[in-house]
Amino acid sequence: MARATARPGSDAGLGGFGALFDLKAAGFHDPLLVATTDGVGTKLKVAIAVDRHDTVGIDLVAMCVNDLIVQGAEPLLFLDYYATGKLDVAAGRAIVAGIAEGCRQAGCALVGGETAELPGMYAGGDYDLAGFAVGAVERDRVLTGGGVAVGDVVLGLASSGVHSNGYSLVRRVVERAGLDYHTPAPFAPDQSLADALLTPTRIYVRSLLPSIRAGRIKALAHITGGGLLENIPRVLPDGLGVTLDAASWTLPPVFRWLARAGGIDPAEMARTFNCGIGMVVISGPEQAASLAAELRAAGETVATLGHVRPAVADQPRVAITAMESTWRD
Repeated sequence: MARATARPGSDAGLGGFGALFDLKAAGFHDPLLVATTDGVGTKLKVAIAVDRHDTVGIDLVAMCVNDLIVQGAEPLLFLDYYATGKLDVAAGRAIVAGIAEGCRQAGCALVGGETAELPGMYAGGDYDLAGFAVGAVERDRVLTGGGVAVGDVVLGLASSGVHSNGYSLVRRVVERAGLDYHTPAPFAPDQSLADALLTPTRIYVRSLLPSIRAGRIKALAHITGGGLLENIPRVLPDGLGVTLDAASWTLPPVFRWLARAGGIDPAEMARTFNCGIGMVVISGPEQAASLAAELRAAGETVATLGHVRPAVADQPRVAITAMESTWRD
């Protein structure tokens, strides 16, 4: 499975104490390395509860490589850390298959990892995953957000679902509703609740790289823990904020159900979940329409969310209008 992810610069060979990568063979001239690490969090508890482990590896890769692409970096290599009380070979194989699939989607090589049996740390079938990704970007193509200006357009790329954040709250809502993961999802009756909640995190790398390299994107924000309210400011220069219109995109059924069943206020939804927007793209107004068309042609569902504005003292840097009227049943 690892060999199937080989790419220029790496033969994805396993078994040594480290992995080599040739940046020159990968086509870089004056690169900067970018490194990220992340995990899947308590979404793993859902996978363990239903003994389904084939999608969480994709989540693991996605959470790392989506953080690379927001800085303009192409993912090159990936390593995983898989820790469990006692190795279940079938579960381990499914997890690694998911990791390999995530690497294939991102175009990076799975070059190694670590599997640890820790019976004093993990009970029963429990396990944890961590991922480590390294990418590279040409020095003159690094995305810092420094060029973002008032009037720039904020686009949103649709998420595939809850992705991999907020699952402690998701699991609490499921428990409070008295639901079983094997029963049909209240928001998607053609799927089990587990299948719906285990939908893997979307990987945005291949669709975004061409636009980044062409210089058509000013900033990107991966919407993870902290939701829309806390992630977008991470890529804005001081003194700037954004106004988004909640009516400009459709809140997916899973989030509408979570809000209703959990009694979660719209502002808290926007602070906890991606609410249907997995990646935010900021572009100059003169390029926004063509960029949106380009991203749609690459397979993304794109919405024009709002615009960049001056920040207002003592007010949130991300203002979302029409939440109350559009996100409540």
